[in-house]
Amino acid sequence: MTQTIAKTPDWAAVWAAARERLRRELGEAVFDAWISKLVLLDFKNGELQLGAVRAFVRNWVANQYVGRIERALRAEGAEPASITITLVETPPMVGGGLVKEKPPAQVPMPVAYLPMQSSNPGRPQEARHGLSIRVLDPAQSFDTFVPGPANELAQRAARTFANEEADDVSLLYIHGGFGYGKTHLLNAIALEARKRGRRALLLGAEDFMRQFLGAINRKDTLAFKEELRAADMLLIDDLQHLCRSTYTMSEFLHTLNAYADLQRKLVIAADRAPSGLDALGADVRSRLSGGLVVALDRPDRATRLAILKLRAEDYVKKRPQASIPTEALERIADLEESSPRDLIGFFNNLALYADLTKNAGTFDAAVDAIVKRGTVIRKTSIEDIQRKTAEFYKLDLRDFQSAQRSRRVARPRQVAMYLSRELTMRSLPEIGRRFGGRDHTTVLHACRRIAALCQEDPVFRQEVDFLKQVLGKAS
Repeated sequence: MTQTIAKTPDWAAVWAAARERLRRELGEAVFDAWISKLVLLDFKNGELQLGAVRAFVRNWVANQYVGRIERALRAEGAEPASITITLVETPPMVGGGLVKEKPPAQVPMPVAYLPMQSSNPGRPQEARHGLSIRVLDPAQSFDTFVPGPANELAQRAARTFANEEADDVSLLYIHGGFGYGKTHLLNAIALEARKRGRRALLLGAEDFMRQFLGAINRKDTLAFKEELRAADMLLIDDLQHLCRSTYTMSEFLHTLNAYADLQRKLVIAADRAPSGLDALGADVRSRLSGGLVVALDRPDRATRLAILKLRAEDYVKKRPQASIPTEALERIADLEESSPRDLIGFFNNLALYADLTKNAGTFDAAVDAIVKRGTVIRKTSIEDIQRKTAEFYKLDLRDFQSAQRSRRVARPRQVAMYLSRELTMRSLPEIGRRFGGRDHTTVLHACRRIAALCQEDPVFRQEVDFLKQVLGKAS
């Protein structure tokens, strides 16, 4: 039974308070995309009328967020009998305040949305999930990106896109090895774009694929397409993982064309240039190559040292009593093959030792251990393992990325995965990504299978041991 409110609430104040509650509950990205677009129009006979200037926003909010709006209003002491969302021609006021004058034209929804009217009162109605976007990391901004000869061009291009200075170019394609800073730049672009009031969507390629296939299963692809194209800027990370699905590659091409037609910005990151993504069709490669293509390379020593010093400065700010000698940073910076991600991992280990011990001898031993670990990574990389294994088994490197399951390809690929786990510090998910975007369980199965075969077949074990010797680390 609904409790009757004796005093008519101040709906403008209630709506303002409910908006702030929704901002906290939903997060800035969702709030800015949907709730901030609504304006309070009228209230009478228990019916609350909200307005939206775009039909897609009206429909999406009505389908997904009207229940959340109703609960937020109730939490602020209001008891609306129903909520109706109408299409208006007048843009909403800043802050979503009450429109005093009736808009010139209103197109009412065919039905009023009655919140919380489930057949089971004890169970709220289920709402469909909107497009899930990656949560931005405030620490990965342009201020924390250390430029150098290997990445300066990519950083400048990213800033240009974020600052809306590249009017004649709609697509930016950034490529480089794992851990070189691609995700950092995409995150920084999205942060800057949102500061300027632009709606930026940052998606991993696997998120794009999973959500699109989910929309197909729900027979809701139109909503997926419309929400994706509603952004001012779309950023997709790790494009190479999208190449496994024909359906998603087709949808990706449609997205490329749509953003070009709408003259909106699209930023793509991948581990190689468009020409190196063999699973892409010629039309997609042509479209990507027609954008601004920039590369991220391995940083030089000066950049590596600058990355470590920036981390050290931030560390000392948080722990003024702590101290990390410059000599230790310089020794780590000497690891030539280390990526920025490797360096950050080394520094985190160094900082942990600095926290746990005050003994100079123990700290020096820790530095020695970190440098030794970095030397192993420098001598043996997944790329080296793939290249040597392909040469040994007379395969093309692209076979390791392909979906082929023939024994001629599958067994050497399993060997390369096994060696990657044995000879590098990479995690199972990262190894899987380097082998055509495979799942970590596939890598684990491969490692267990090769280990078992080494026990069962002495000849096969000799092959694996030989590859280890070639790669510089015999067991």
